[in-house]
Amino acid sequence: MAMQDDSSATRRPQIFHGGCHCGAVKFQVRVEQFEIIDCNCSICQKKGFLHLIVPPEQFELLQGAEALQTYRFNTGVAQHHFCGICGIAPFYRPRSHPQHYDVNARCLDDEPLEVLLQHFEVQPFDGRHWEQNIHQLTDQPPVEGHERLRES
Repeated sequence: MAMQDDSSATRRPQIFHGGCHCGAVKFQVRVEQFEIIDCNCSICQKKGFLHLIVPPEQFELLQGAEALQTYRFNTGVAQHHFCGICGIAPFYRPRSHPQHYDVNARCLDDEPLEVLLQHFEVQPFDGRHWEQNIHQLTDQPPVEGHERLRES
């Protein structure tokens, strides 16, 4: 899928397809806000997750619900879904936006990642200090006194 070369403010919504490595899990996502978040928290760093957060009406699981497994840690709010066959984590339900889907941009199949990223604004996020920085992603105030908690 060829992307239009215009600013993210005037870009028209686009549908992207993605999934896991083995093909058991497939989804499509409608992108209206061309912003990706690059978080450095422990789990995102280890998984290489590049966050594309969308409301539920812009995400559709096309196949593979039965193949999905879920990992939770720390607060237990985030639902880290992964394919039980190949282990790839193409999307999850994030702690920062629990009613939304968070798609791993690395799992989008329409274009090579290096081409895809040219059309998105990539925002770094200090997830190692998640509680102090969550206000950058949501309307939530920084959480005081929980320096040891990590993004889950």
